[in-house]
Amino acid sequence: MDNGASSYRRFLNGDESAFDEIMKELFDNLVFFIDRYVHDIHAAEDIAIDAFSDLVVNKHRYNFKVTLKTYLFMLGRSRALNYIKHRKVINFVELTEADNISAEQETLEEIILADERKRVVNNALNSLTDDMRVVVHLIYFEDLSYDEAAKVMKKNRKQVDNLLYRAKGELRIILGKDGELLL
Repeated sequence: MDNGASSYRRFLNGDESAFDEIMKELFDNLVFFIDRYVHDIHAAEDIAIDAFSDLVVNKHRYNFKVTLKTYLFMLGRSRALNYIKHRKVINFVELTEADNISAEQETLEEIILADERKRVVNNALNSLTDDMRVVVHLIYFEDLSYDEAAKVMKKNRKQVDNLLYRAKGELRIILGKDGELLL
């Protein structure tokens, strides 16, 4: 799929199942992206649903000049920033959900090592500035191009390039200390 644009065209022409395809392909990635801003998975899901609702209610806003994925991420970022701006300051403790890994597939040691690797990488990413963390997420986790990431972040391509360069340098320093756990 071309990041949902052809499915969205089908949806605009009356094919309701096309919107389900868009949701299946892009919803989880959008929630994960928004969660990087709001640090609350439930709020991120609500914001993502709101962004998808905007596609249904305001069909004329998306003009196909950027990919549908980029457009949704732009909407998600904007709404996440509005959420942060307007929410009350409440600190929640984040509980991680346990992976459904059967005991037959992995030994306890492998599970512990995998969790440790995830923890090290998440801690390294969380130690970056917000812009660096977002650019790493967009480029490496969402496979957006530099130009698409620049549009989502409302920056130019050179700023995105510089942020990514600095983020990789910071990660090399941070993971250099704990990087042996990743091997």
